[in-house]
Amino acid sequence: MEELLEKIHQLKQHYNAVILAHYYQDPAIQDLADFVGDSLDLSRKARDSDAEVIVFAGVHFMAETAKILNPSKKVLLPDLDAGCSLADSCTGKAFKEWKMQYPDHISVTYINCSAEVKAESDWVCTSANALKVIQAIPEDKQILFAPDKNLGNYLIKETGRNMVLWNGECMVHKAFSMEKLMKLWQQYPAARLIAHPESEDHVIRVAEFIGSTSALLNYVQDSDKDTFIVATEHGILHEMQRRAPEKLLIPAPSKDNNSCACSECAFMKMNTMEKIYECLLHGKPEIQLDESLMKSALRPIERMLSLD
Repeated sequence: MEELLEKIHQLKQHYNAVILAHYYQDPAIQDLADFVGDSLDLSRKARDSDAEVIVFAGVHFMAETAKILNPSKKVLLPDLDAGCSLADSCTGKAFKEWKMQYPDHISVTYINCSAEVKAESDWVCTSANALKVIQAIPEDKQILFAPDKNLGNYLIKETGRNMVLWNGECMVHKAFSMEKLMKLWQQYPAARLIAHPESEDHVIRVAEFIGSTSALLNYVQDSDKDTFIVATEHGILHEMQRRAPEKLLIPAPSKDNNSCACSECAFMKMNTMEKIYECLLHGKPEIQLDESLMKSALRPIERMLSLD
């Protein structure tokens, strides 16, 4: 592993490359990356990067967003098959046809969607700024929200807005088992359940804190409690434990009998150290998007980022 790390660092320097990684990546990739963050943080980093090459250790829509925000850079995704169940549930053609049924609505799409869907949207949001985006839309306007119905339902409850929702779900966040969760709570009665708003409603209703990936990290770090059951992708526990080494962090159990009794995104875990080395060595797989598509997809992303 040390030899591989050294080769990656040499290639990074040679090609003036930066590695951006999502919190859901394997711990070794998080430790290697120049910057680790959530979708919103990584978007800003990609936009502001002056590196010639951006290696995006995440999934396909994230690398696309990096290319849209910084089109003059070469953006590499270690495995082009690293997709997203949410993004796959909503194609550009289907989204356009759905939107045509509601011509008077403002369309807001979660960043977990393709460039084609972003190009058809009025706004893009992440879980970190979704409330702010919805609240920025005049109250007399009706809203379409896609593709995550669980995040959409959470936003309806928080804002009181009447939104039409696309019927999509994240395969990780719909996998939590309420029955196993209750049993786990009996073992750790003092534990606080914290959940990502992509989780299903029955988990949201019993969670003591609901927040984006970054919000969950900050909550654990700042809380005076010492035990947490974490209902989001397992990879976040690496950064959580780094920030709060004295605290006990327990992944929320999934319905499946996984060996680690937790939920992991198989797409996120398709990236490996070896694939990062190979993509730097060969300069591919590279994200390539049509210029007019990038221009259209940029508008709703910039509208979101203007709220910062």
